[in-house]
Amino acid sequence: MSNKIATREAYGKALAELGMNNSKVVVLDADLSKSTKTADFKKVCPERFINMGIAEGNMMSVAAGMSTCDKIPFVSTFAIFATGRAYEQVRNSICYPKLNVKICATHAGITVGEDGASHQSVEDISLMRGIPNMIVICPSDAIETEKAVKAVAEYNGPCYIRLGRSGVPVINDFAEYDFKIGKAVKYREGKDATIIATGIMVDAALEAYNILAEEGIKVRVLNIHTIKPIDEEAIVKAARETGVIITAEEHSIIGGLGSAVCEVTSEKHPVPVVRVGINDTFGESGKPEELLKAYGLTAENIVKAVKKGLDLK
Repeated sequence: MSNKIATREAYGKALAELGMNNSKVVVLDADLSKSTKTADFKKVCPERFINMGIAEGNMMSVAAGMSTCDKIPFVSTFAIFATGRAYEQVRNSICYPKLNVKICATHAGITVGEDGASHQSVEDISLMRGIPNMIVICPSDAIETEKAVKAVAEYNGPCYIRLGRSGVPVINDFAEYDFKIGKAVKYREGKDATIIATGIMVDAALEAYNILAEEGIKVRVLNIHTIKPIDEEAIVKAARETGVIITAEEHSIIGGLGSAVCEVTSEKHPVPVVRVGINDTFGESGKPEELLKAYGLTAENIVKAVKKGLDLK
């Protein structure tokens, strides 16, 4: 593990680099460029940066139009606004015609912290993965974020990248890490159970692996960074070989990673699935670490879920 870097910070740096190397990239922001870190892009490519003001729906529609003019729009605001306030435009103006717009939303999940329930988006993955043609990605750290930004720039179609406010440990090695849209990454091998995690919960899953290993329980750890299209092959293989799956996400257990995994296993290879996530409730104001503990999003909670899953095998 290394120092902590927020995925939104990594996004800003990757976007600036991308902008200098690809003249088709344009960036639109809803008056939050310092928070979303698109200000990094503005510094190096000011002529291709547009502050749309607090008008998220219009911003999505403008991005859709620009994409038809051989541009690659990257659109940013807080996740709660990108997926909630602008849902209709994302659905009808971007995804229905399958336009090449990249929605990179920051401040997702309860680790937004003190901003409280109104700004803590715990349902954005559910909203975005339910729309036809949308790719949904939730990076685990700064390295994965940078790789994801570059990957969606190469992909022709709508993409949603979920980014966070708080610093998270760097768990990947830039030189060795190979990011592919729709492909899970196996970090640990084990036959007793499988932990499937996404976003900041991947680090917690690795910590849980160490705790369980000391108790003689060997679990497989998969990072599913792409919620849609989800890696069905990796999930089915894990279900078949380990017999039980635990999912972990900083998102509601309804409609997110947990639901997606259950959909795959129920149809392809039914096994017990225990979901770790937000249990159908809103967040509250507090420090990120305190909120993760309060809402059961820690390595210890994953360990308990694994043991519950083993009892169900």
